[in-house]
Amino acid sequence: MKIPSLIDMHTHLREPGFVEKETIETGLKAAIKGGYGAVIAMPNTFPVNDNKEVTKLILEKAKKFENEISLLPAGAVTYGLNSDDLTDFASLKEAGCIAFSNDGMSTRRVEDALKTGELILSHLEDETNEAIYQIEIFEKLVRQGFSPRLHFCHVSKKSTIDVIRNAKARKLNITAETCPHYFTFTDKDRDETGRFKMNPPLGLEEDLNAVIEGVKDGTIDVISTDHAPHTKEEKLRPYKSSPNGIVGLETAFSLTFMKFGLELTLEKMAFSPRKILNINPKKEVEIDLDEVWKVEGEKFQSKCKISPYEGMILKGKVL
Repeated sequence: MKIPSLIDMHTHLREPGFVEKETIETGLKAAIKGGYGAVIAMPNTFPVNDNKEVTKLILEKAKKFENEISLLPAGAVTYGLNSDDLTDFASLKEAGCIAFSNDGMSTRRVEDALKTGELILSHLEDETNEAIYQIEIFEKLVRQGFSPRLHFCHVSKKSTIDVIRNAKARKLNITAETCPHYFTFTDKDRDETGRFKMNPPLGLEEDLNAVIEGVKDGTIDVISTDHAPHTKEEKLRPYKSSPNGIVGLETAFSLTFMKFGLELTLEKMAFSPRKILNINPKKEVEIDLDEVWKVEGEKFQSKCKISPYEGMILKGKVL
């Protein structure tokens, strides 16, 4: 059967700068294999996507795939991702950026970014505490007459979901995403390597159950991948010295379908992202909901072949 193409609101394609981990070509091939018609590429490249020249470079490299998938760049909120100076949102948007993101922002920068009215993809590092103060800022700006747009990335903890649920009960127009690893694993699934290491880290059983409930009751609007590839050598280091990040583009559909069924999968991976981003890729993908398959990292299109899902038997596949 055919379904609308999926949209990933949270992908790290690594290029420019970290081509040993992934390239735009290998990342987009992985996304196409996973059923995606569009992906948002996060700005933590080298150089950082904080100016129009980098944005144009990224889009140029993606051009040969334009008939199959759209690369939607996210621009950096601040120069270098860690300065005090807001980037030129207007220039980045004109060059092709669809949203703006940092790997954590100071209170002052969150407020300045939200005042622009552009979509801010907030990487929650100190997850629940950041969600609390960012919602407070959001609510204050709404009272002042601003029209902020705030989307929480990779929500993983029960306490965070409770905070977001309460905000939505107050009619605040905030959106949030989670990722398949947070409704598939807990910290008990970890091994001694970095295969299961990501940020936020895997939580407790109560966190996993809260994520599932949040997806079902609408607190969580989107299921993204937070696809964050590294080299084999990096991911197989001891857990403490391995970098954060796992791959997910080629497994996300099946994992979500198995947990939530097709209707909710399409809502969280296709329709809700379209609504939030105000885009409508016309692409469709062919799937077989009855196909059973085994996760084998060596067959991934992604450069990163190390997966926490290695060896798992999944049902439902993008053809």
